Amino acid sequence: MSGGVGSRLWPLSREDNPKQFHDFSGDGSMLTKTVRRLKSRCDGETPIHLIASERNAERIHADLAGIDLSGGGPIFEPVGRNTAVAVAVAALHTINSHGDGIVLVVPSDHAITTDLQFWETIERGVPAAKTGSIVVFGLRPSRAETGYGYIEGGSPIGTSDIRKVVRFIEKPEIEAAEKYVATDSFFWNTGIFLFRASAMREACLWHRPEIWNSARKALDAATTNLSGTYLPLDLYSSIPSISIDYAIMEKVSDITLVPASFKWSDLGSWQSLLDASSTDENGNVVVGDVVAIDCQHSYLRSRGRLLSAVGLRNVAVVSTADATFVAPVGESQNVKRVVERLEKWGRLETKFTPAHNHVLLPGAWRERVAHWLFDETLPHWSTVGVDELYGGFHEALSLDGMPLSKQKRMRTMARQVYAFSVAKLRGWNGSADRLIAHGIEFMKNGRTSRGGWARTLNVDGSVADPCEDAYDHACVLLCLAYAHQAKNPDALRLGEETLAFVDAHLEDGRLNGFLESSSGTGLRRSNPHMHLLEAFLAWHTATGERNYLRHAARIVDLFRTHFFDADSWTLGEYFDDGWKLAAGEQGQWTEPGHHFEWASLLVEFAAKSGQADLVPFARKLYASAIANGLNRSTGLAYGAVSRSAMPLDLISRSWPQAEAIKAAIALEGSGGPDLKPEIETRVGRLFRWHIDPAPLGLWIDRIDEKGRAVATETPASIFYHLVTALMQYLDKTEGAIIRPMSASVDALRPNFDQGMLDQALRDSA
Repeated sequence: MSGGVGSRLWPLSREDNPKQFHDFSGDGSMLTKTVRRLKSRCDGETPIHLIASERNAERIHADLAGIDLSGGGPIFEPVGRNTAVAVAVAALHTINSHGDGIVLVVPSDHAITTDLQFWETIERGVPAAKTGSIVVFGLRPSRAETGYGYIEGGSPIGTSDIRKVVRFIEKPEIEAAEKYVATDSFFWNTGIFLFRASAMREACLWHRPEIWNSARKALDAATTNLSGTYLPLDLYSSIPSISIDYAIMEKVSDITLVPASFKWSDLGSWQSLLDASSTDENGNVVVGDVVAIDCQHSYLRSRGRLLSAVGLRNVAVVSTADATFVAPVGESQNVKRVVERLEKWGRLETKFTPAHNHVLLPGAWRERVAHWLFDETLPHWSTVGVDELYGGFHEALSLDGMPLSKQKRMRTMARQVYAFSVAKLRGWNGSADRLIAHGIEFMKNGRTSRGGWARTLNVDGSVADPCEDAYDHACVLLCLAYAHQAKNPDALRLGEETLAFVDAHLEDGRLNGFLESSSGTGLRRSNPHMHLLEAFLAWHTATGERNYLRHAARIVDLFRTHFFDADSWTLGEYFDDGWKLAAGEQGQWTEPGHHFEWASLLVEFAAKSGQADLVPFARKLYASAIANGLNRSTGLAYGAVSRSAMPLDLISRSWPQAEAIKAAIALEGSGGPDLKPEIETRVGRLFRWHIDPAPLGLWIDRIDEKGRAVATETPASIFYHLVTALMQYLDKTEGAIIRPMSASVDALRPNFDQGMLDQALRDSA
């Protein structure tokens, strides 16, 4: 089993570099040593299978390169679901591949003295396993350890020291642990299991059949290639997350305990590393650039900078480039409480390891971003994207760059006007004034008799859907604010008329936000309010008038009182007329992309209004989206996840990735962690998955959970997301010292030919 994070060894062990991949003794990673130990068995065939996190697939392959797994291979989990399902998958896979064989399950991150002693102990348990008993291996405790689980054994069987298990005890309090150590009946639980595959099947079907049946469905639907077996996210993520101890072992009656003859440590704390490592003459473990004077029995480790310590006794100090942990070694296992606190605060130090090959220099993407915006994309959409025959802009382009004949949404027309206005303000030398006027003139075809704007127009400009929708009016207000800044002569008047319409016909009469449309029917959503907040802030920037800020403040009040859930740090999407969460799945629906959008807008509003307490809300939204809303295979934001972090929409669209860039830019320098590397990473993922594989000036809007393109067109409505985010990136990194690119821009982007286009279309089908 190699899917854990090892948070008790933070700050060294993190989500992107967990404990099993660390080399603590100079002879290979914990995982590599475990596999070598398993290969050292003298008798019988021993195929070695790994159950590991899919996000660590490349690391698994790198660590085990050149090691023969004797017919075994890796099985990758898309998400972690604890050890019960991992053991069930192990038993199922054994039955499918090897028949009703004997299965040995071992953690990949434990320290064991010698291979010979290990296998001598394991072989002693084989006879009991063959009879159908589940075998566990216990170690006689040498101290009252509260960080380990315990097993109570009955009387020895015959003349051996093998026993039947009486009970399992999870990590006890110190008083209980001292009593256990004083007897000869209690053993430390090594977490190693031996069983016949059919015995585990029967135990699972009797005690937790839903885990077994769900694991079977997931394994049956898995895909296998030369790199391993990949379990499907939709089936695997719905399996209950519970340990094998709680789910099965504490309920099964026929369990045999074999005392271990080897020395063992789970390396679950800095204390255990101190005990298991070679020490100097004063009993210290000193690793890295450390000066230790008059220190005793301490664990001192530094990575990347000088650590000096004087007069320490029984203390652990672990220092990395971005974090330092200090505690008495006897309390060091409680680092998990620190990690939990940091995760709640949204600190990224628990997830990402700072290293030269992980951190991109600020501004590293500037050259590529500027080229894509000004030399590829704006020229394309300002020509091919413009409907010169009927007016306005094309709603979408095909992946070969040709216009598609579709009805034109008011929000899309407005967003194109906005994008060209932003481009002009940023110094684009294209025909921005003509394009802005061209778009606004076409939009006027959709003016309603009351001064509002219709939802949809036909290609020729006639009204297709006259509905006066709050979302569309937010987009119109936004585009007119920027068109006014870009000196369009009609924008100010049209903006004032639009705001008057919104106040008169879309404002809730109870002064409780805004209606979905002027008819006031249907569910209410937070999303139109977010876009109205965006528009009001834009008009405040354009005019300086506080009336717009007051409008924005009322939406922020709704965010505080109804939209934001303080327990899960999530943002509700669908509500009833009284702003109660909608019933069913709609009430659980959250969108990482909207979390990012709200985060950047809250930071902007906080700066304008002085409500500084909104910045922590923004950090929580960003942290929630990063922690629970990303596909770990691609690093892209999902379309939607539930409040309990279960993926609901597995497609990753391009716009949430752009909004993640904006949110990271907004939060950088706001008092939290350094997000400059995060900004570069977000830009890199946008280009890696959505932009670089696309034809010149376009983007692949939809990526599935396996990283495959499933888009058949490029929607114009996304253009404004990309332009805004990447322009902000250029502004944020202005003046950054960057290294020249080693290759030309053309060399950095893959060639897109008809074959690639055909493959993308086949994948989407």
